[in-house]
Amino acid sequence: MDRFLFPRWVNRLVVLLGGVFAVGGIYALALGGVATDPETLNIGYQPTQPVPFSHAIHAGQLRMDCRYCHNTVFDAAHAAIPPTATCINCHSPADEGGQTSLAAVRADSDKLAPIHRSWETGQSMNWVRVHNLPQFVYFNHAVHVNSGVSCVSCHGRVDQMEVVQQAKQLSMAWCIECHRDPAPHLRPVEFVTQLDWEPGEGDPTGEELKEKHHINPQVNCAVCHR
Repeated sequence: MDRFLFPRWVNRLVVLLGGVFAVGGIYALALGGVATDPETLNIGYQPTQPVPFSHAIHAGQLRMDCRYCHNTVFDAAHAAIPPTATCINCHSPADEGGQTSLAAVRADSDKLAPIHRSWETGQSMNWVRVHNLPQFVYFNHAVHVNSGVSCVSCHGRVDQMEVVQQAKQLSMAWCIECHRDPAPHLRPVEFVTQLDWEPGEGDPTGEELKEKHHINPQVNCAVCHR
């Protein structure tokens, strides 16, 4: 009985399939690495910034509204990182006479040197991203805050953080949990940036706000994965 021999092209096919499986394995490892990277999921991730900006002072003690710096949050998918010009509104460099446009702010602090250097050179500050979703995830800030979801729901009490850290998990399961039951996270839109807001007597409940604004968040994959 003659022995069956595979055609020679099968050898090339085996090599090709091996390459495909190898590339697929590397892709899966890379994807898993991104999805579980500390910058993506780890609660408590707290990178060092080029300037020690204190949210506890600005948003907490001085009660500056989040929108003063993150001024696109109600209008765009991304919450803008403020340009140096925003910082200079309060922290302008001292002139030759040692005076600043806002005398109450210490302009001579070494901590502000990178801000002043950025202002003088026109080079942007290299702020380090704290809340970093994978590139295959689409998140729209404007949609959420205009629906009454407060900054605190995703970012925690930033007004109490000396150094901003990731307070929530930001995983897919975490997002889906809120989409399935958004009512506990809803508040009147005018209080979205007031991080210490608590509902009082006469304030609408989350369920009432959900019905009033016809909020019916989707859990379809295509909503976030586009």
